[in-house]
Amino acid sequence: MKLFFSRVLIVLFSISVMAALFFVSLGVLVSQYGETPQKTDVIIVLGGDNGLRIQKGAELYHAGYASHIILTGIDERFYRPNHPNWRERRMMELGVPKNAMKVDAQSKTTWEEALNTSKTMEKKGWKSALVVSDPPHLLRLHQTWSRAFEGSSKKFILIQTNPGWWNRILWWKNKKSCQFVINEIKKNLFYAAVHY
Repeated sequence: MKLFFSRVLIVLFSISVMAALFFVSLGVLVSQYGETPQKTDVIIVLGGDNGLRIQKGAELYHAGYASHIILTGIDERFYRPNHPNWRERRMMELGVPKNAMKVDAQSKTTWEEALNTSKTMEKKGWKSALVVSDPPHLLRLHQTWSRAFEGSSKKFILIQTNPGWWNRILWWKNKKSCQFVINEIKKNLFYAAVHY
C-alpha cells in the first residue's frame, strides 16, 4: 500500500512540475518569432497599442530599413484622410513624412491586417515587409501572416517592440503581460479553429 501511495505522489508531483513548466514557458511560446530587421519594401505598424509600435516603426524607417510605412488599426468610421489621426501625427512628430505613410482603415482584426496588407503589397509590387508588434503577439502573427502570404513570393519579418512590462520568463508577474499572454493563447486557439 505504501508503494502505491509513493507512486501516486511521484506521478502527481511530476504532473505538477510539467504543468508549472508549461505555464512558465507560455511567454517564450508566444514571443519566439521576433527577428532582426533587414531591408524591405515596407514597414507594417500594427494597431492596438499606445505608441510603442509607432516609435519602433519610425526607428526602423529612419534606420533605412524601408521607405514606406503602412499603419493599421485605424477605425475607418472615424478616419478622415485630410485630418491625420493620432498615429499619423505621432509618426510625423517622429520625423516620418506624411507621403511615406499609407493608412489601412479597413482591417479590424489581425487576420484582416495580414490579408489586406498582402493585397496592398501585390498592387504596389512590394515583395517584403517588416511587421511591428509587441512580443506576446508574435506567435499569432507568424501563423496568420504565413497563411496570408502562402503561395506567393512575398516575405515578412516580425519585429518586436521592447515594452518595459514584458519578460518572456516572468510574464505572469506583471498584470499587463499576464492578460496579454492569456488573451493571445485564447486567440491562437480561435484562429487555429477558424482561419488555419
